[in-house]
Amino acid sequence: MRIATYNVEWFNNLFDDDGVLLDDDGWSGRWDVKRSEQIEALGIVFTALDADGIMIIEAPDENGRRATVPALEAFAKQMDLRARKAIAGFQNHTQQEIALLYDPDVMTPRHDPQGDQTGKKGSDDAPRFDGVFRWDLDIDSAPELIKFSKPPLELAIDTPGGNSFRMIGVHAKSKAPHGAKNPAEVTRIAIANRRKQLAQCIWLRQRVEGHLQQRDPLIVLGDFNDGPGLDEYEKLFGRSGVEIVLGTDDDDEALRMFDPNAREALQGRLCAQPSTARFFVTHENRYLSALLDYVMVSPDLRQRDPRWRIWHPFDDPGCYRIPELRDALLTASDHFPVSVDLDL
Repeated sequence: MRIATYNVEWFNNLFDDDGVLLDDDGWSGRWDVKRSEQIEALGIVFTALDADGIMIIEAPDENGRRATVPALEAFAKQMDLRARKAIAGFQNHTQQEIALLYDPDVMTPRHDPQGDQTGKKGSDDAPRFDGVFRWDLDIDSAPELIKFSKPPLELAIDTPGGNSFRMIGVHAKSKAPHGAKNPAEVTRIAIANRRKQLAQCIWLRQRVEGHLQQRDPLIVLGDFNDGPGLDEYEKLFGRSGVEIVLGTDDDDEALRMFDPNAREALQGRLCAQPSTARFFVTHENRYLSALLDYVMVSPDLRQRDPRWRIWHPFDDPGCYRIPELRDALLTASDHFPVSVDLDL
């Protein structure tokens, strides 16, 4: 089975309010990319990916006028994808939903949120992801109240062969200092955003540990907006959010998640780093690459011969030597898919 995660930039802009693809010459939201160009590129990427389940980050919006699932299923039908059914969880207010596009012949998922619901005061014991998490990050005896702007998607999945596993799709808090007007504000906002991102990852880690303690086969995947050594503010807090969710060498091996790309990044800044995203930095006139997207598996799934792949147009030989796919990956999004093949 192939499981993938893919952050599709401005996917929402490619649909009208009825979930119909806007296959025209209007601008997509991606810089200098028309809607028809992005739609064609996404069709090529999803077809090449040929995954049984794709956790889509920044899926089309869910609100009073729009619906995520019909839009994704219309896209899958037009592109003739095997993964032709969609499922979403708690909607959010950011026009960037989390949803799974999947092949119904291979898996049967259901939305299965864990944890207790909370009021405004929250809970420090892994509440439901649409609730409030209470955690003291700055050690001032006054816990911060943390919410997910994009609550993780928790799925229980069954296969025709009788296997069951769990999946959590994640889009963690961005650390970018949006709105900063001067260097001091850049620092203040960046630290505040990292604090929120770490709190979300602590919350997620509590849920992960609960599943691992119960020996639930588990896949945690998505865009963490973070990675080992990604920015200088990490030194203030000791660890990246990704390391928190994975668990550390101090944890029992049965309580550690695994992603080989994260493990490679943990070797140090001077080592070659894998990357899953590519952004243009206007004021420096160059591209910045970053490792932001992960597919983490539990110890039992790690024993099932998993094979990871970052569908990077320049780093993956199979993507690079097919010009149509290479160009499509660059046009479709600022992130690239990450997949894992394993025996499920």
